[in-house]
Amino acid sequence: MSTFPERLKKLRIDNNKTLDEMAGDLNTTKATLSRYENGIRQPKMNFTEEIADYFDVSVDYLLGRTDQRQNPNNKIKSAISDDPELLEFWKELEKREDLQLLFKQTRDLNPKTIQRVVNIIKAFEEEERERHGG
Repeated sequence: MSTFPERLKKLRIDNNKTLDEMAGDLNTTKATLSRYENGIRQPKMNFTEEIADYFDVSVDYLLGRTDQRQNPNNKIKSAISDDPELLEFWKELEKREDLQLLFKQTRDLNPKTIQRVVNIIKAFEEEERERHGG
């Protein structure tokens, strides 16, 4: 499997981005990105997440832990895209760190099952809000 520097450079090139463009988009410097691409420095986790979001890939892919490029959250979004209410609920959920493991497990399910899982989470959340008067 590839390393972080290799993946970063390949993603930048595949997306026709220069170091200058990417630095501007990510509010950093060209020198910093060059150090990452050359393996001289490692970014902090929050910046690694920003890079993954920027290229719409999973952090695991970016770090070389998997060859699956797709961000698992995108597969979930795709599975529920025909239900605007569920999609809106998902936008709230995907930010919650306490559910990240669940999302990781969900990514390998078929779209219909993903819809069921998100609906179940929604039912739990609604029940919890009702119990706490809100």
